[in-house]
Amino acid sequence: MVAKATFLPYIACMGKNPHYCVEDFRGEICIGYLISRVYALNRSQLDAEFEGEDINFTQWRVLMCLRDGLADTSADLSRELSHDKGSMTRLVDQLESRGMIRRQRDKDDRRHVFLKLTAPGRAAVNRLIPKLVNYYNELLVDFSPQDVKHLTQLLTKLRAALKAAEANPAHEGAQL
Repeated sequence: MVAKATFLPYIACMGKNPHYCVEDFRGEICIGYLISRVYALNRSQLDAEFEGEDINFTQWRVLMCLRDGLADTSADLSRELSHDKGSMTRLVDQLESRGMIRRQRDKDDRRHVFLKLTAPGRAAVNRLIPKLVNYYNELLVDFSPQDVKHLTQLLTKLRAALKAAEANPAHEGAQL
């Protein structure tokens, strides 16, 4: 469930911790815009990094989610990676046909199908991790270790706030 935007009447810099004000609000300083642009730029650069590899960046992300226990079904992967269910099914089919993942029916409820990373899938993920480590180390060369740690903490905190708003639409933070 996605939190629905609620259009409130004109509110200047009021309330607890007013981070934005109507009078001087500009899109290019809005966290939503910045995150969207960072994602788009990062994504296109990572797609380019994966050119010539036996799997693309999207496939690698799926394998990483399975490896790290972030998802274990196609539906979980769709939610975690913000992918539509139809294209995720095709992606899972591709990875399964290449022997990188396997489907396993739940013993107790055969309607549920879990995805398992195979040895070749794990090898592909692990083989490409140095590529990502190098990419991010080069990208963040002008950031201090404290900068990266703080940025990671802030993004993790923002993700938690967004998940809480999604889980509880009546929550004040859900009024985007």
